Amino acid sequence: QCRFLLHRLLVVARLGEGVAAEEVAGYHRGLFENALEDHSREQVSGLLLLYSSYIFHVVESCSSTIHLIIQDLASLQNQGRSALLQEIKVLVVAHNIPTRLFPDWYVAIATAPVTRPQDSTQSQSTAEVVAECHNLLLKLAACIQSFEDDSEDTNESVHTLAPELLIPAETINYLCNAEECASPEDFLRIYLSPSQPALDS
Repeated sequence: QCRFLLHRLLVVARLGEGVAAEEVAGYHRGLFENALEDHSREQVSGLLLLYSSYIFHVVESCSSTIHLIIQDLASLQNQGRSALLQEIKVLVVAHNIPTRLFPDWYVAIATAPVTRPQDSTQSQSTAEVVAECHNLLLKLAACIQSFEDDSEDTNESVHTLAPELLIPAETINYLCNAEECASPEDFLRIYLSPSQPALDS
């Protein structure tokens, strides 16, 4: 049972040059541990999909933890070419979600992700591509939940259990380059800016 309203964050990014998957997973584990030191924050769940050059990350937690993660990603963005992650994009922040998709936080390494024709992504709008990613995510979450009780190493078996449900690397590359998707810094600037409605509205 959660103590706070739940929110869901979807992020894509490109791995920095020479960065290993273990570094990215360790970075996020440390970030979540720091968040949990404040007992007012909610437990983190979600999925970190690690590709050879990209990540797709889903995080479910309370608003303060989600905000902390986006702030940290913005600070990474400001480190330039030496940063762990490059071309970070915030795809979705869903507020007040009724239930978690994932019972825990998982790390999965996609060793041979399913590919798709590049033209099929380019013919879609960014909103359609994000919606397609979300649909695949729902199916993958259901798959993970169905296998959770059968194996303790679900984290490593996500790809082998349902390779067709993984988001293609070409799609993540497209979203990393999409101007419609906000960087963490841009997202925070919009999120923290006070609304200024017209006086006659």
